[in-house]
Amino acid sequence: MEEGGGVSNNNSANNVAQAIATALDWASTPHARQQAVAFLDSVKAGDIRVLANTAFLLVKKNWSSEIRLHAFKMLQNLVRLRWDELSPAEHKNFANLSIDLMSEIADPCENWALKSQTAALVAEIVRREGLNLWQEMLPSFISLSSKGPIEAELVAMMLRWLPEDITVHNEDLEGDRRRLLLRGLTQSLPEILPLFYTLLERHFTAALNEAGRKQMDIAKLHAATVTATLNAVNAYAEWAPLSDLVKSGIIHGCGVLLSAPDFRLHASEFFKLVSPRKRPIDASASEFDQAMSSIFQTLMNVSREFLYRSGSAPGSIDEGEFEFIEYICESMVSLGSYNLQSVAGDSTILPLYLEQMMRFFQHFKFAIHSQSLHFWLVLMRDLMSKPKTSTHSAADSSAVSNTGPGEVENSKKKTLSFVNDEFCGAILDTSFPRLLKREKILHETAVSLGVLELWSDNFEGKGTFSQYRSKLLELIRFVSSYKPLIAATKVSEKINTIIKASPALTQDLAVTESMQLALENVVNAVFDGSNDFTKANAEVQFALCRTFEGLLQQFISLKWTEPALVEVLVHYLDAMGPFLKYFPDAVGSVINKLFEMLTSLPLVIKDTSLIGVRHARLQTCTSFIRIAKAADKSILPHMKGIADTMACLQREGRLLQGEHNLLGEAFLVMASSAGIQQQQEVLTWLLEPLSVQWTQMEWQDKYLSGPHGLVQLCSESSVMWSIFHTVTFFERALKRSGLKKANWNSENSSAPNSAPLNPMASHISWMLTPLLKLLRVIHSLWSPSVSQSLPGEVRAAMIMNDVERFSLLGEGNSKLQKGSSTVTDGSKVDTGKEGYGEPNESDIRNWLKGIRDSGYNVLGLSTTMGDSFFKYLDVHYVAIALMENIQSMEFRHIRQLVHSTLIPLVKHCPLDMWEIWLEKLLHPLFVHVQQALSCSWSSLLQDGRANVPDVHGILGGSDLKVEVMEETLLRDLTREMCSLLTVIASPPLNTGIPSLEQSGHVNRLDMSSLKSLDTVASCSMVGFLLKQEGLALPTLRMCLEAFKWTDGEAVTKISSYCSALVVLAILTDHMELIEYVSRDLFTSIIQGLALESNAIISADLVGICREIFVYLCDRHPAPRQVLLSLPCITPHDLLAFEESLTKTSSPKEQKQLMRSLLQLATGNKLKALAAQKSVNIITNVSMRPRSSNAPESKVDDGEPVGLAAII
Repeated sequence: MEEGGGVSNNNSANNVAQAIATALDWASTPHARQQAVAFLDSVKAGDIRVLANTAFLLVKKNWSSEIRLHAFKMLQNLVRLRWDELSPAEHKNFANLSIDLMSEIADPCENWALKSQTAALVAEIVRREGLNLWQEMLPSFISLSSKGPIEAELVAMMLRWLPEDITVHNEDLEGDRRRLLLRGLTQSLPEILPLFYTLLERHFTAALNEAGRKQMDIAKLHAATVTATLNAVNAYAEWAPLSDLVKSGIIHGCGVLLSAPDFRLHASEFFKLVSPRKRPIDASASEFDQAMSSIFQTLMNVSREFLYRSGSAPGSIDEGEFEFIEYICESMVSLGSYNLQSVAGDSTILPLYLEQMMRFFQHFKFAIHSQSLHFWLVLMRDLMSKPKTSTHSAADSSAVSNTGPGEVENSKKKTLSFVNDEFCGAILDTSFPRLLKREKILHETAVSLGVLELWSDNFEGKGTFSQYRSKLLELIRFVSSYKPLIAATKVSEKINTIIKASPALTQDLAVTESMQLALENVVNAVFDGSNDFTKANAEVQFALCRTFEGLLQQFISLKWTEPALVEVLVHYLDAMGPFLKYFPDAVGSVINKLFEMLTSLPLVIKDTSLIGVRHARLQTCTSFIRIAKAADKSILPHMKGIADTMACLQREGRLLQGEHNLLGEAFLVMASSAGIQQQQEVLTWLLEPLSVQWTQMEWQDKYLSGPHGLVQLCSESSVMWSIFHTVTFFERALKRSGLKKANWNSENSSAPNSAPLNPMASHISWMLTPLLKLLRVIHSLWSPSVSQSLPGEVRAAMIMNDVERFSLLGEGNSKLQKGSSTVTDGSKVDTGKEGYGEPNESDIRNWLKGIRDSGYNVLGLSTTMGDSFFKYLDVHYVAIALMENIQSMEFRHIRQLVHSTLIPLVKHCPLDMWEIWLEKLLHPLFVHVQQALSCSWSSLLQDGRANVPDVHGILGGSDLKVEVMEETLLRDLTREMCSLLTVIASPPLNTGIPSLEQSGHVNRLDMSSLKSLDTVASCSMVGFLLKQEGLALPTLRMCLEAFKWTDGEAVTKISSYCSALVVLAILTDHMELIEYVSRDLFTSIIQGLALESNAIISADLVGICREIFVYLCDRHPAPRQVLLSLPCITPHDLLAFEESLTKTSSPKEQKQLMRSLLQLATGNKLKALAAQKSVNIITNVSMRPRSSNAPESKVDDGEPVGLAAII
């Protein structure tokens, strides 16, 4: 390999340079850039020696930085992907030329990016060549580092790249090569680590000396070397033996640099990486503990100084120092979370450490507080865990796996002894005000909190407020479980202070509401059962009872009448629910208080500005459900009193139907605690009045006989909402009395009647018949012949509202329409004018949506009844009601129907009813949806518009927003249909399909063991579908098309169905299926791997390809034909692949062989496989984002550099 190469090489270099310049110049025309990129691709794929010589010419100094950077990428690409095409002598020549580049680029005028690229290239060569080259080159690298600061920086950069593949999995590096690299680097640590220490000491001292002499340019060179060395040290910090890091002085050196403002952030990164190191189980554990103890003391010294200054003169600390301390705190958190065992026996260090972590937790800076929150949460979670439970964290994380249970428990007890009452009180006192959000409180409240930083939406990189608050509440629960009396006292005092001291409760609701969450978590922790309150000390029991009784009496005595305050008070009473379970004497007063608040709020609300009153009434009724759940059997003696009050209020017209439904649901919850007989009696009491009205033919004939009747219904508000509440109560009743989800497949057993009869089973028939009529007529509104003749108000109500559109656009912060209330089942309906006035467009839209939501859910829940649904309902009428107008349904409605009704139906359909039910319901669905999805996806991929029916008629909004909504709707339906196919392929519905491993066949199949598809279909729903041509064809088409759609989530879902098809093709003698799998499916999966969106599922897809080839290539020619049709494969490649397959029976190794073959056969064009690798390719050092106040360091001001930036 020649470095120059004559005129031809110079011409080639000029041409490549021009192409690079054109490709990077945005002033170039798109056509010119496209041609330039194509030319560069051809060079990289062309003659490897021309490529190497050209690239070596272009990295010279006479070219621009952009061209040189691109040339380095070309060289790195060559080493990674085409190294084996060069001879050993050429390897040696290439390596020497690259090492020479390090000396040539050691120039103060060279920019950091080019130096980084050079070091990365040499590191890549070392990885490719392996141990021998590394051992040969190491002495020369050490010698080069002593020549000057730039050379030392380059050596540090190169050493930083080398171990990347040890800690970051890289598909490009096989296991043996990775082990050899690790061995070589480990053997070289006695030379590498002292070199790092020498470089740190030498150049840190030189930087200080030169800065003292005002030689700032030279000082910067030495400083850059220190930074590069720290980055290199950090690459070894996670895996190099801790004892080696101690002996070499690295830990001491990085500790010293914590006091240097220019280097402390990089030095703190080292401690962040070392702190969570796992404690060894051999004799070196004591050395490990000593090293960790020194790290504890180093970080605690830094923390002590900061905490002193922060407490005495907080104004003297700038943002840069706060950021640094946040990093230190993060390392302290890691130490305590993973290696507290190392100092658990030190009665001097441990209490001081806990005190510092408490002061961090109490700190006014939110970033510091939130870091330490993680430590206290992990510590308390671990300390409060049961002896049999072991987690990897906190006081005994390393001890759990390395010592006996007795030592672990002793360690816990000792650590707990330091977490005393004062600590627990401080945690609670700090946590309560931090439950507030800055944007939610009054200015006066913010002023009263002083410098305390509350959560703000302006914070970046801190997650969401709900995530932070949930962690804080979890910590409150742990502390409450450990010290219940302190928690009860603290939360009671705080609430009483707020209630008595705040002059404007209605204006500053956030403060009052926040303590409801605290109370809820304290009460749950004390009375949740796991704490075994009944076994607590009698004195503690009495004190707790007295505290919570006093608080409850305080709540009951309040005379709040403002709707917002009533809601808060209702939530406080909800929070006391678990207390009521142990103190049933208080239940009656709580129930009376709830009814008192309900009746104190006006019933008739004609003024929409008073919608808060309506919501407060709903929340009060919902509270009965929550109290019934929490109080359990304590509420049973009060059922008759509640029923009498309900009846009285209903007779007097003081209870709306929706409110009655919520109270009825509470009764169902109560009855579930009393037993099946009581449950059946309550259901009869609640449902009989409804059945009388619901089954009357007069209203059905009047309103449900056709679209005109429904239009009339939409003009009669009271009837319309009465129907809505009836359907939603059916839904609640089914949810409260249904079978547990864990038993979802019980109906598929050989004895359908073996499941216990559901108390709702006898009500299914009369409930569903009118509901199906109602859904059928609603569906008909969207048919073209009907919709054209509808009144304008009804047509407008059929179009999505702003809330739905905001949801599709991902704009989740949009406010619900005025009057929208969330009820307990999660549905949102505008009930603000329920029963009053003429329904408007919004009312009709909400009603249609509510009926559809609850109606589909009622049908889906009813399928859990087994025979009561499948044998006593007319399948023909069900199919008409749901599928008659399937071709007119919008995508969002089909998705909802599939999700809420059809998936449960498929799950619960008894095996002996498959032929009756599945054909009727799934055939029209599959046929229509497959065609609709195919059309919309084709439109999206070709024209950029999905053209779904849902957005037709929407006025306003940009075309771009409409396109986004269309695509979202298309993807949602696609994924739901793929989910349906996933359910159909699920193991409980396919007991007749064993896994290939279970069948005992590893590589080839015994032909005598093949079964007929008929045999398998009797106990496999996938097999059953394949027998029904009308069901099979659209699903098989959908499988093929899904791999062309750019939706990795959909492919992930449908892949299990494809796997089932493959297994059936392997285990049966069905030739049409074998042909489909061997040719069509195999081809489509390979095409799917060409899409980067399928990277997430690429491993599974390669596994399916492996199964198709391994098991079917001897039974059908298609698998070999498909592979040979790929552009870059030869018959010799395929033969070598098959020979390799015969040498291993490991599915994992066979998958890797298949993966490599597919990449070879397609010329590395399978983006799903390339994308998976790209996330592991070496990148430049990336630490946490630095704030603008942090000391500046050299960074790449262009595109990504290093080995990650391959074009």
